Amino acid sequence: MDVIKVEGGHRITGEVTVEGAKNSALKLMAATLMAKGVSTLTNVPNIADVHVMGKVLKNLGATIEVVNEHELKIDTTNVDSWETPYDLVVQMRASTAVMGPLLSRFGRAVVAMPGGCNIGARKIDMHILGLEALGVEFKIDHGNIHASAPNGIHGTTVTLAFASVGATENLMMASVFAEGSTTIDNAAREPEIVDLANLLNEMGADIKGAGSPVIEINGVSELHPVTHAVVGDRIEAGTFLAIGALCGEPVKVKGFDPLHLGLVLKKYEQMGIRVERGPRECACWREGPILPADIQTLPFPGFPTDMQAQTMCLLALCQGSCVITENVFENRFMLASELNRMGADIVIEGHHAIVHGVSAFSGAQVKSPDLRGGAALVMAGLVADGETIVSAIHHIDRGYEGFVDKLVSLGAKAERATMPDLGSDI
Repeated sequence: MDVIKVEGGHRITGEVTVEGAKNSALKLMAATLMAKGVSTLTNVPNIADVHVMGKVLKNLGATIEVVNEHELKIDTTNVDSWETPYDLVVQMRASTAVMGPLLSRFGRAVVAMPGGCNIGARKIDMHILGLEALGVEFKIDHGNIHASAPNGIHGTTVTLAFASVGATENLMMASVFAEGSTTIDNAAREPEIVDLANLLNEMGADIKGAGSPVIEINGVSELHPVTHAVVGDRIEAGTFLAIGALCGEPVKVKGFDPLHLGLVLKKYEQMGIRVERGPRECACWREGPILPADIQTLPFPGFPTDMQAQTMCLLALCQGSCVITENVFENRFMLASELNRMGADIVIEGHHAIVHGVSAFSGAQVKSPDLRGGAALVMAGLVADGETIVSAIHHIDRGYEGFVDKLVSLGAKAERATMPDLGSDI
């Protein structure tokens, strides 16, 4: 099995440039289905989830040319299928992202229930309820969602019960060709939503209000292919900034907008971490102890659930106690038991984690519970006493390009290695 080995205690400082955002790139790739021809996406991260989405598109009939690892030329001219392959789609939670584009292009779609990290129930009720309001009919059969719009898609007002990113994206894409106007109320406000709206508008869509709670889409008759750069990955950036905060010396991160991490950086300042913001860069370091701070995850502009694990790792070494409340994904606390193996003192009570700060981590063999939790364990290993071995690193590969190489460039003693697989636990 592949693992990441980390030796703690080495000086970590320097600068790193982040890739394009995973959570944006996947949706932009799906959106290219809506404009026949060749669309070019630049600043695309070279990660496992992107490779899976590429295979999904190819299976539908698209061709993809990869240029210099980070540029995709996607030709959707000959896409003739609206059914996505189960074995690919179940590998990632972004699977439902192709539903809106396929409905727009063909008036129908068959999509497997979503997969990806095991961090929550992946309810797609809001996708279905929202699309039903637009005239889409659904049937769930043998793990597949069958969607069709026999009478076309008609604009209306859809109010989301929760500001779901996936539901907002699907509704936006499904509404682009709708008859009349569509309003999405209580829409998600994440930067990745804005990036998708920008792409669709560049293609010829008429979308207003992305980044606010109310998005308005006026239906158009067609879209045209474009060239578009993926927005910088705020979560990858936040991970490396958290590493600077943990290890103490400055880590500067380039290639993203610090405004996209607004609340994270404010919370870090409350924790005694120094933050220096620039137009497209940010640096974090620490001159004193980590101070306790209560965290609760919420949709943007709240504290992102994707930064909760890295922040739990920081707070596990704080001077005092605090509470982390997870409001987005109910299984996001699987990291706690692994950090406890490294000496942390974290107690889980429902969707609250009570964190009692300890003085140090000790190196141990631990297992990535999910994408961000895996990164947080490697992060903990940077300051732990001795060696930490992190397994199940396929999770990390889903969302971080060249993670170990970037850590090494900052001074870490870390490597990928292959160890004998002793079989699963009994």
